[in-house]
Amino acid sequence: MFIQTEITPNPRTLKFLPGQEVLAIGTASFSDKESAGASPLAEALFVINHVEGVFFGRDFVSVTKTDAVGWDVLKPHVLTTIMEHFIAGRPVMQAESTHGKVQATDTATAGGEDDPLSAQIRELIETRVRPAVAEDGGDIVFRGFTEGVVFLEMYGACSGCPSSTLTLKNGIENMLKHYVPEVERVEAVNA
Repeated sequence: MFIQTEITPNPRTLKFLPGQEVLAIGTASFSDKESAGASPLAEALFVINHVEGVFFGRDFVSVTKTDAVGWDVLKPHVLTTIMEHFIAGRPVMQAESTHGKVQATDTATAGGEDDPLSAQIRELIETRVRPAVAEDGGDIVFRGFTEGVVFLEMYGACSGCPSSTLTLKNGIENMLKHYVPEVERVEAVNA
Protein backbone atom coordinates (compact mmCIF):
# COMPACT_ATOMS: atom_id res chain seq x y z
CA MET A 1 0.00 0.00 0.00
CA PHE A 2 1.29 3.42 -0.96
CA ILE A 3 0.01 6.45 0.95
CA GLN A 4 0.54 9.86 -0.58
CA THR A 5 0.92 12.95 1.56
CA GLU A 6 0.09 16.54 0.76
CA ILE A 7 0.91 19.70 2.63
CA THR A 8 -2.00 21.91 3.66
CA PRO A 9 -2.15 25.67 4.26
CA ASN A 10 -1.98 24.82 7.97
CA PRO A 11 1.68 23.95 8.72
CA ARG A 12 0.60 21.83 11.70
CA THR A 13 -1.67 19.64 9.52
CA LEU A 14 -0.67 17.09 6.89
CA LYS A 15 -3.07 15.33 4.52
CA PHE A 16 -2.66 11.56 4.01
CA LEU A 17 -4.24 9.89 0.96
CA PRO A 18 -4.41 6.09 1.34
CA GLY A 19 -5.68 5.54 -2.21
CA GLN A 20 -9.05 4.23 -1.07
CA GLU A 21 -12.25 5.44 0.49
CA VAL A 22 -11.94 6.61 4.08
CA LEU A 23 -15.56 7.70 4.74
CA ALA A 24 -18.43 7.04 2.37
CA ILE A 25 -20.65 9.78 3.79
CA GLY A 26 -19.81 13.02 5.56
CA THR A 27 -16.68 13.80 7.50
CA ALA A 28 -15.42 13.08 11.00
CA SER A 29 -13.40 15.34 13.28
CA PHE A 30 -11.66 14.28 16.50
CA SER A 31 -9.90 16.75 18.79
CA ASP A 32 -8.53 14.28 21.35
CA LYS A 33 -8.25 10.60 22.28
CA GLU A 34 -11.46 10.72 24.32
CA SER A 35 -13.52 11.86 21.33
CA ALA A 36 -11.97 9.17 19.11
CA GLY A 37 -13.83 6.23 20.63
CA ALA A 38 -16.07 6.00 17.57
CA SER A 39 -13.07 5.31 15.32
CA PRO A 40 -10.43 2.60 15.67
CA LEU A 41 -8.21 4.53 13.24
CA ALA A 42 -8.51 7.83 15.12
CA GLU A 43 -7.81 6.03 18.41
CA ALA A 44 -4.66 4.48 16.92
CA LEU A 45 -3.47 7.85 15.62
CA PHE A 46 -3.95 9.50 19.02
CA VAL A 47 -1.63 6.89 20.56
CA ILE A 48 1.18 8.66 18.68
CA ASN A 49 2.72 11.38 20.85
CA HIS A 50 2.10 14.93 19.61
CA VAL A 51 -0.99 14.13 17.52
CA GLU A 52 -3.65 16.66 18.56
CA GLY A 53 -6.29 16.33 15.85
CA VAL A 54 -7.61 13.80 13.32
CA PHE A 55 -10.03 14.50 10.49
CA PHE A 56 -11.50 12.07 7.95
CA GLY A 57 -12.80 13.06 4.53
CA ARG A 58 -14.06 10.90 1.71
CA ASP A 59 -10.60 9.79 0.57
CA PHE A 60 -8.16 11.35 3.01
CA VAL A 61 -7.02 11.56 6.62
CA SER A 62 -5.74 14.90 7.95
CA VAL A 63 -3.58 14.80 11.05
CA THR A 64 -2.77 17.87 13.14
CA LYS A 65 0.31 17.85 15.37
CA THR A 66 1.56 19.95 18.23
CA ASP A 67 4.34 22.48 17.67
CA ALA A 68 6.72 20.42 19.84
CA VAL A 69 7.78 18.10 17.01
CA GLY A 70 8.39 18.38 13.27
CA TRP A 71 6.73 16.38 10.52
CA ASP A 72 10.08 14.74 9.74
CA VAL A 73 9.80 12.94 13.09
CA LEU A 74 6.04 12.37 13.21
CA LYS A 75 5.19 11.52 9.59
CA PRO A 76 6.69 7.97 9.55
CA HIS A 77 4.66 7.01 12.64
CA VAL A 78 1.43 8.34 11.13
CA LEU A 79 2.08 6.61 7.79
CA THR A 80 2.77 3.29 9.53
CA THR A 81 -0.38 3.55 11.65
CA ILE A 82 -2.62 4.36 8.67
CA MET A 83 -1.04 1.66 6.51
CA GLU A 84 -1.36 -1.04 9.18
CA HIS A 85 -4.98 -0.08 9.79
CA PHE A 86 -6.04 -0.40 6.16
CA ILE A 87 -3.96 -3.50 5.44
CA ALA A 88 -5.58 -5.24 8.42
CA GLY A 89 -9.00 -4.39 6.96
CA ARG A 90 -10.23 -2.69 10.12
CA PRO A 91 -13.16 -0.27 9.88
CA VAL A 92 -12.50 3.44 10.03
CA MET A 93 -15.62 3.96 12.13
CA GLN A 94 -17.48 1.64 14.49
CA ALA A 95 -20.66 0.51 12.75
CA GLU A 96 -22.96 1.19 15.71
CA SER A 97 -21.35 4.53 16.48
CA THR A 98 -23.06 7.88 16.29
CA HIS A 99 -19.56 9.14 15.55
CA GLY A 100 -18.89 11.46 18.49
CA LYS A 101 -17.99 14.76 16.77
CA VAL A 102 -18.58 13.29 13.38
CA GLN A 103 -20.51 15.37 11.00
CA ALA A 104 -22.62 13.55 8.82
CA THR A 105 -21.62 16.82 7.22
CA ASP A 106 -24.46 16.27 5.03
CA THR A 107 -25.15 19.95 5.02
CA ALA A 108 -28.70 19.46 3.86
CA THR A 109 -29.58 19.48 7.55
CA ALA A 110 -26.75 21.64 8.87
CA GLY A 111 -27.83 25.13 9.81
CA GLY A 112 -31.45 24.19 10.21
CA GLU A 113 -33.50 26.85 8.43
CA ASP A 114 -34.39 26.55 4.80
CA ASP A 115 -35.43 30.07 3.83
CA PRO A 116 -34.48 31.05 0.25
CA LEU A 117 -31.37 33.04 1.27
CA SER A 118 -30.06 30.25 3.49
CA ALA A 119 -30.70 27.75 0.72
CA GLN A 120 -28.79 29.91 -1.75
CA ILE A 121 -25.86 30.37 0.67
CA ARG A 122 -25.82 26.64 1.46
CA GLU A 123 -25.71 25.85 -2.28
CA LEU A 124 -22.77 28.24 -2.82
CA ILE A 125 -20.89 26.71 0.11
CA GLU A 126 -21.56 23.18 -1.19
CA THR A 127 -20.59 23.81 -4.81
CA ARG A 128 -17.86 26.44 -4.60
CA VAL A 129 -16.29 26.32 -1.14
CA ARG A 130 -16.39 22.77 0.25
CA PRO A 131 -14.63 21.12 -2.72
CA ALA A 132 -11.73 23.59 -2.48
CA VAL A 133 -11.50 23.23 1.30
CA ALA A 134 -11.48 19.41 0.99
CA GLU A 135 -8.50 19.71 -1.37
CA ASP A 136 -6.68 21.42 1.51
CA GLY A 137 -7.54 18.61 3.96
CA GLY A 138 -10.51 20.16 5.74
CA ASP A 139 -14.18 20.88 5.63
CA ILE A 140 -16.46 23.85 6.16
CA VAL A 141 -20.12 23.59 7.09
CA PHE A 142 -22.91 26.16 6.89
CA ARG A 143 -24.41 26.63 10.37
CA GLY A 144 -26.81 29.49 9.80
CA PHE A 145 -27.65 32.92 8.42
CA THR A 146 -29.00 35.59 10.76
CA GLU A 147 -29.29 39.35 10.29
CA GLY A 148 -26.75 39.49 7.47
CA VAL A 149 -24.22 37.19 9.15
CA VAL A 150 -23.28 33.77 7.74
CA PHE A 151 -22.04 31.31 10.35
CA LEU A 152 -19.59 28.63 9.21
CA GLU A 153 -17.86 25.85 11.14
CA MET A 154 -14.38 24.69 10.07
CA TYR A 155 -12.85 21.24 10.51
CA GLY A 156 -9.60 19.42 9.78
CA ALA A 157 -6.75 21.46 8.34
CA CYS A 158 -8.98 24.56 8.31
CA SER A 159 -9.54 24.54 12.06
CA GLY A 160 -6.78 26.56 13.66
CA CYS A 161 -5.11 27.34 10.33
CA PRO A 162 -3.25 30.67 10.39
CA SER A 163 -4.78 31.63 7.02
CA SER A 164 -8.37 30.57 7.84
CA THR A 165 -9.44 34.09 8.88
CA LEU A 166 -8.04 35.49 5.64
CA THR A 167 -9.84 32.75 3.66
CA LEU A 168 -13.12 33.48 5.44
CA LYS A 169 -12.93 37.25 5.03
CA ASN A 170 -11.23 37.71 1.65
CA GLY A 171 -12.41 34.58 -0.09
CA ILE A 172 -15.69 33.21 1.18
CA GLU A 173 -17.17 36.48 2.45
CA ASN A 174 -16.43 38.34 -0.79
CA MET A 175 -17.83 35.52 -2.91
CA LEU A 176 -21.03 35.30 -0.85
CA LYS A 177 -21.51 39.10 -0.89
CA HIS A 178 -21.18 39.02 -4.67
CA TYR A 179 -23.91 36.41 -5.14
CA VAL A 180 -26.09 37.25 -2.11
CA PRO A 181 -26.13 41.02 -1.45
CA GLU A 182 -27.92 40.45 1.87
CA VAL A 183 -24.72 38.93 3.29
CA GLU A 184 -22.85 41.51 5.38
CA ARG A 185 -20.15 39.30 6.89
CA VAL A 186 -19.02 35.75 7.58
CA GLU A 187 -18.16 34.47 11.06
CA ALA A 188 -16.53 31.23 12.17
CA VAL A 189 -18.22 29.23 14.91
CA ASN A 190 -16.25 26.85 17.09
CA ALA A 191 -16.71 23.11 16.78
